[in-house]
Amino acid sequence: MKLILAIVSNDDASSVSSALTKENFSVTRLATTGGFLRAGNTTVIVGTEDENVDHCIEIIGKESQRRTEIVPSTASYDIGRYASFPVEVQVGGATIFVLDVEQFTKL
Repeated sequence: MKLILAIVSNDDASSVSSALTKENFSVTRLATTGGFLRAGNTTVIVGTEDENVDHCIEIIGKESQRRTEIVPSTASYDIGRYASFPVEVQVGGATIFVLDVEQFTKL
């Protein structure tokens, strides 16, 4: 058995969860915050048999596409002033961890 942790954008979380549920995966969602953009994201947790891992990852990939967004950024100058300017960054996609599960018990 495997435990899949998929960190996805909040914008993609509902479609990822729905698509996984339609394919009979049990899904748990956690609200999390990323360190880079300090923006909210969602960690999707799925427990599944080894032979279903690739299918699960495929579904997550289809529902969490990368896209480009413009976000504000600041630069500091020596005199203590800050200037704000937009920066283009890649958001979306998924970061996926697949872990071995030693034991699974449902009470």
